Amino acid sequence: MFETVARDLLLERTDHTLELYEGNGSNWKLVKSGTPGNLGSFEDILFASNEMQDSPVVVALFPNFRDNGCTLGLGYVNLTTRVLGLTEFLDDSHFTNVESAFVALGCKECLLPVESTKSSEYRSLNDAMTRCGVMVTERKKNEFKGRDLVQDLSRLVKGSIELVRDLVAGFEFAPGALSCIISYVELLSDESNYGNYTIRQYNLDSYMRLDSAAMKALNVMESKSDANKNFSLFGLMNRTCTAGMGKRLLHMWLKQPLLDVNEINSRLDLVQAFVEDTALRQDLRQHLKRISDIERLIRCLQNKRASLFHIVKLYQSSIRLPYIRSALEQYDGQFASLIKERYLNPLERSTDDRHLNKFIGLVEASVDLDQLESGEYIISSAYDSNLSALKNEQETLERQIHNLHKLAATDLDLVLDKALKLEKGTQYGHVFRITKKEETKVRKKLNTHFIVLETRKDGVKFTNTKLKKLGDEYQRVLRDYINCQKELVARVVQTAASFSEVFEEVAGSLSELDVLLSFADLAACSPTLYTRPSITPSDVGDIILDGSRHPCVEAQDWVNFIPNDCKLVREKSWFQIITGPNMGGKSTYIRQVGVNILMAQVGSFVPCDKASISVRDCIFARVGAGDCQLRGVSTFMQEMLETASILKGATEKSLIIIDELGRGTSTYDGFGLAWAICEYIVEVIKAPTLFATHFHELTALAHENGSCEHSSKNIIGVANYHVSAHIDSSSRKLTMLYKVARSLSLSPPLYVCVRVCLLYIAFRTRLGLKTNR
Repeated sequence: MFETVARDLLLERTDHTLELYEGNGSNWKLVKSGTPGNLGSFEDILFASNEMQDSPVVVALFPNFRDNGCTLGLGYVNLTTRVLGLTEFLDDSHFTNVESAFVALGCKECLLPVESTKSSEYRSLNDAMTRCGVMVTERKKNEFKGRDLVQDLSRLVKGSIELVRDLVAGFEFAPGALSCIISYVELLSDESNYGNYTIRQYNLDSYMRLDSAAMKALNVMESKSDANKNFSLFGLMNRTCTAGMGKRLLHMWLKQPLLDVNEINSRLDLVQAFVEDTALRQDLRQHLKRISDIERLIRCLQNKRASLFHIVKLYQSSIRLPYIRSALEQYDGQFASLIKERYLNPLERSTDDRHLNKFIGLVEASVDLDQLESGEYIISSAYDSNLSALKNEQETLERQIHNLHKLAATDLDLVLDKALKLEKGTQYGHVFRITKKEETKVRKKLNTHFIVLETRKDGVKFTNTKLKKLGDEYQRVLRDYINCQKELVARVVQTAASFSEVFEEVAGSLSELDVLLSFADLAACSPTLYTRPSITPSDVGDIILDGSRHPCVEAQDWVNFIPNDCKLVREKSWFQIITGPNMGGKSTYIRQVGVNILMAQVGSFVPCDKASISVRDCIFARVGAGDCQLRGVSTFMQEMLETASILKGATEKSLIIIDELGRGTSTYDGFGLAWAICEYIVEVIKAPTLFATHFHELTALAHENGSCEHSSKNIIGVANYHVSAHIDSSSRKLTMLYKVARSLSLSPPLYVCVRVCLLYIAFRTRLGLKTNR
């Protein structure tokens, strides 16, 4: 029950601080505390079931509001992977860069100076954080001083301090933000953090930028309202085998699609290798199922919370590595050199006699592996001479006590282990026990030769001087044995912690392998075709998707999906206006294009017959809009805010998806806005755009394609598409064909007639229901 409450407050709602107190009467003390970004003492509880899909990240923002925008210093820490990062950037009034950074980093909590939350510009920043589901924690401004940051980092970060000093010196506000985080999560108070962190500069241009609206429109991550896992892209693609590592990496990859064509192609090469070699894919997946969550186990080692249980789990994962290496070595296809470079060479270095083979030898020598079947994790008595002596003494005393048991059974003329039992408890130690029925038969001898300790309904417990003496001696030896075990366990755990860096490298390789195998399994086992996309740089090539499908929609049992082609060609159909009836498939079509591009840049095959994709630096999606009364935002206002964010943030290398813009106001005003926005995107931004609309008049934009040589307009690359529908002339039945075709949709008069017919049928149906009542 407690785990469920903690998970709901810290992982689901992400706007609460959870504190646990213990005590009685009026004396209560705080024993545990956690926030969505800093889980603290609740971390082990929440990660116990391996359902954590993301590593919580704490971000600190140090904003400096100016007339031309806002310069923000950003620092972050990932406590799971022990990574510190910082960056600095200029943002607009909608804080689109902040939102993209929060999505990419998986931010759960944001630290802000108290003074910043009182400024007039704070509302827009708070709206951006609210959209991302980030908890805001106010801190004093004096905590945002980076005066001692380099000194603090010299303790925490491994590697050259000169590189750290040069990195910090390149920023004005980011050092203060990072300094606040170090203080907030109390990194310096735990010596196990010293020399175990890495620091990096976060670059907004390293990955495709995705804001919360795009993540929601493309159904990238799971939500509570999903009827099944295939409702989201993450749920569909998550076929990982390892206990949590692969799942978390997939979660991060989907929020950080790549921009580097070479790296995308490297991932695609590996996926292709695993798709083509079924035996290799299945063997690797079987081995990975036996791999524990190495990242979590390392975290326990580094935090000095590890026990022999964690050591044994690492051992059991380590002995699987040679099998994974052997399976990879058998591959002799065209990507053998890549597999060797990415996986075989790192695994070979990690499993040599100086690294994990040495760790395996340590565990086999120190841990009693024979006791694992009974659930006991103890040090082998052969590992230490003192422990061995205590074990022998313990066994000798047990034999003597057992002999006393036999003598007592003979003296009392009772059957051994049936009538006369030997028990060991915390109150009396070793005692004899008989039932009350048997006690009446031996009462005379019992009172003469033994000492009765307790008489209860379940029987009589008694002892004698010899058993008491041996029992006391046994308890003394047992205490010494337990203390010796603790000392040896601490020594073994400390030695095992020295292998943390090796295990981190192994965890990185295995989790990446797990995700790529998940991509390959999706492509190979899907009932419909998944193909490898051809990737080109953003400034060349077009976006051509032949027979494209929406992977989540087609995965539903009740759907027979109709594939569609999408040809976004520069200066021909770079801006597409899609018209057609309601429920005709416009929204699904424009979303599936965005999903296919995102999947391709993550490194996955795509649900198409053939695909060629020019890399996009950002996906902007304005799909559906609703009001928010609590923030005083109407439907129209929300629509305009999202559109303004697109117009300010999009570049010619972005992808823009807009669905039914202008619904929140009157028809004429909505159409005027839609026309002006379309013109601006075509003339100024020049990004590939899918614009679904019911404003049939917008299709006139396509007729202006370079038609007026002396016009100030620069309308090039606009194309009209429509979703097909069939009207039966006799039955007046409208059938959606869900096929996207070039040219206009139904002509306006016919389109109106169709809608009137549908309205007439609805009225007739409703009238019939009323009459029947």
